[in-house]
Amino acid sequence: MLKQSSETVTRRLLSTTALKNVSTTRTNQKGSRRRMTEFRDAMNVGPSFQDFISGKAADYIYDPLEKTRLANTDSKEKLPHWLKVPIPKGKNFNKLYNDVSTLKLSTVCQEAKCPNIGECWGGKDKSKATATIMLLGDTCTRGCRFCSVKTNRTPAKPDPMEPENTAEAIKRWGLGYVVLTTVDRDDLVDGGAHHLAKTVRMIKEKTNNKILVETLSGDFRGDMEMVDVMAKSGLDVYAHNLETVEELTPFVRDRRATYRQSLAVLKRAKETVPTLLTKSSIMLGLGETDEQVMQTLKDLREIDCDIVTFGQYMRPTKRHMKVVEYVHPDKFKYWKDVAEKELGFQYCASGPLVRSSYKAGESFIENILKKRTAN
Repeated sequence: MLKQSSETVTRRLLSTTALKNVSTTRTNQKGSRRRMTEFRDAMNVGPSFQDFISGKAADYIYDPLEKTRLANTDSKEKLPHWLKVPIPKGKNFNKLYNDVSTLKLSTVCQEAKCPNIGECWGGKDKSKATATIMLLGDTCTRGCRFCSVKTNRTPAKPDPMEPENTAEAIKRWGLGYVVLTTVDRDDLVDGGAHHLAKTVRMIKEKTNNKILVETLSGDFRGDMEMVDVMAKSGLDVYAHNLETVEELTPFVRDRRATYRQSLAVLKRAKETVPTLLTKSSIMLGLGETDEQVMQTLKDLREIDCDIVTFGQYMRPTKRHMKVVEYVHPDKFKYWKDVAEKELGFQYCASGPLVRSSYKAGESFIENILKKRTAN
């Protein structure tokens, strides 16, 4: 019975979805026992970007409140039809893609395997195309369970030419609206705030202040002075994402990113520059309840957050947390109505494929800012 129990535990540990082809050599010529185990790691083998855009990606049922995987790990669910998107193409898409590669820039659109890259980079015209540039490199010091960006405790030092290259690329593209985001850089004293702020200033200078700039930054480990640096950089929209409801935050985000700390960041930005638009984003499909989502919206309104977005969480690879539910588009419409009509958000973008920076250049955010300028 003991042997059988041990073998059962071993089989569970060597899950077929993560570890395959275990080979063992138990003895050598001298009679001593030696075990050599070769693991073929399948943790990083998951749906590719092409899988997502073609609708072939599959996901699993997962409860983020459970400490272990659910038993039914082999049953797959196909993506519902409303999550299928066309293959990226078009002149604007190709131009942005080539410029990003030539200038050695990173984009969250690529690193996070966003399914909307074709829509945002393509745009209806050049001035409507939106690219989210990811500054401070492509490697994050944190490891959120939903994010596919690479992680490392000691990433490479920031490229000192990145602000200049980013501003030059944006000037070349002729965009009307740009989103800048960063990986978390807890290894830097200022969390990268001055680097990001410098990029904003250079963009404004090179384009004669004609381009609207949104930044999606981290929490700077709760350092409110760095929030001030960003808020005073000349940006137009200060975005920082809660990502999920408070109850699920410890299971979804890196433990250094807390719900209350994120609220404090958004509150401080608005207090520092009251004319700033503040914005946050929430993923659905992680196991949240309607009551929890409503409380999150109320928490955002209490700190005078202007804009909120809702999108469906989609598992980027098999080593990331699983989807609990594919939320129907009608539910997204419901939350949009609640946010705008009941709670007073200036704008809410809500849909299965919406991401924090989804088509930001075509959204109501741009209209709000232009109206302010006209007045």
